[in-house]
Amino acid sequence: MKLEICANSYRSAINAEKSGADRIELCSELSVGGITPSYGLLKKVSEEISIPVHVLMRPRSGDFCYSDDEFQIIKNNIKLCKELGFNGIVSGVLNTDNSIDIERTSELIALAKPLYFTFHRAFDCVPNPKKALEILINLKVDRILTSGLQVKAADGIDLLKELQSIAGNQLIILPGSGISIKNVHLFRAAGFREIHTSASKISSDEKNIYFGNNSQTVSDSETIKEILKVIK
Repeated sequence: MKLEICANSYRSAINAEKSGADRIELCSELSVGGITPSYGLLKKVSEEISIPVHVLMRPRSGDFCYSDDEFQIIKNNIKLCKELGFNGIVSGVLNTDNSIDIERTSELIALAKPLYFTFHRAFDCVPNPKKALEILINLKVDRILTSGLQVKAADGIDLLKELQSIAGNQLIILPGSGISIKNVHLFRAAGFREIHTSASKISSDEKNIYFGNNSQTVSDSETIKEILKVIK
């Protein structure tokens, strides 16, 4: 089983690599579900992290139905990530009824090639997950990051197993959301090939004053190592 760490900063990315994670999904602002990282973070990670890194393409928080301008921003960021040498893209677009926007998602997949393409947790908004799965199989995405349409993946594990059974070897179902040392054994026992977690802890520095909150969420080295002990 492979471990993908959702890293929200350079520090998180370094912790993931040094602790033995197989892959990183790089993003910013986990508190809103993640958005595309800044250019500075992208460049530094591309230069200094050696394990595969997939980059989240989400121009803002909120829904996954984008304006023409927002869609162009996504495409521009995909081109940038290809130039910087990243391994994969994590993205996806929905229609106003939360069904898969086939045309736009297909355009992003084509633009991202030859990078891997993961359809992100917009999947957890779809009204018909089995139909959405078939669409994404036909679009030839490499994996789907999903919690099984629940807040936590452990609560959606039955649907996750069903989706992976349907998908077979056509794509990877990547369970994510709330996976921790306390429940990771459930996903190993269920036979998933990969899992996704931030493995994070909250830290704060009382010497510094930030607007609203001085806490920081960071992927924790010891937590990553403990999870790897279970799944490897």
